[in-house]
Amino acid sequence: MTETTPSLGLAIVTGGAGDIGQAVARRLAATHAGVVVVDRDGAAAGEVAARIGPRARGAACDVTDPAALAALAAGLDGPVSTLVNNAGAAMAASLGDTTPASWGADRALNLDAAWFCFEAFRPALTAARGSVVNVASINGLGVFGHPAYSAAKAGMIHLTRLIAVEYGRRGIRANAVAPGTVATRAWESRRAANPRVMQEAAAHYPLGRVAYPDDIAAAVAFLAGPDAAAITGVCLPVDCGLTAGTPALARTFSQSPDYDTEAPE
Repeated sequence: MTETTPSLGLAIVTGGAGDIGQAVARRLAATHAGVVVVDRDGAAAGEVAARIGPRARGAACDVTDPAALAALAAGLDGPVSTLVNNAGAAMAASLGDTTPASWGADRALNLDAAWFCFEAFRPALTAARGSVVNVASINGLGVFGHPAYSAAKAGMIHLTRLIAVEYGRRGIRANAVAPGTVATRAWESRRAANPRVMQEAAAHYPLGRVAYPDDIAAAVAFLAGPDAAAITGVCLPVDCGLTAGTPALARTFSQSPDYDTEAPE
């Protein structure tokens, strides 16, 4: 098979050692001249890059540290066509469990870091007339637990619009994807407590399934690519239909058996 010639410059993927980050980096490696897999765990980032191939390299960086990001940006050669702010995690599950420390940590990683990354790579993105894709969450669109994380993701979605409006005339596009439940290693502890947790989650989704990392990567690649050249400032849910509505509620409200609420095996 003939390898395609990349049409874009560098892609930066934060949180690149995680399941979604790996999938995004693999996808973008096919269309970009290079992919920088950024993660706090530099060894894990290097392993991911090695699996992707020669167009990828790993980089250790704490994305909540503006100085570390500035140093990373200064060490890159060439324009940055795509910045994917994917690094994220959730701490406290409820407001009752939230502390000032956990609130601050969630805000720092899920919102502040996206702005810090944009500021660090903004000159390179401007030079390339590049694209920012922020990996938000449906938690930024509705209440699904993890309040500090959710508030930060809502802020990330609005940050996306701010970048789109202020920097559109400079050639930068900014969009977000909002995943629903994604089958990743982050669910391992919950699977250990309840082996059917994914099936139970799937019952709430119109498609009867949850998303996978490759689903998120496909949406990111579309928004970063030339087919989305006229799209900026949007938040695209990649949630198997959850934000459209839930079959169980539709069945309750309508009392119609046509709304299937059985979880797929």
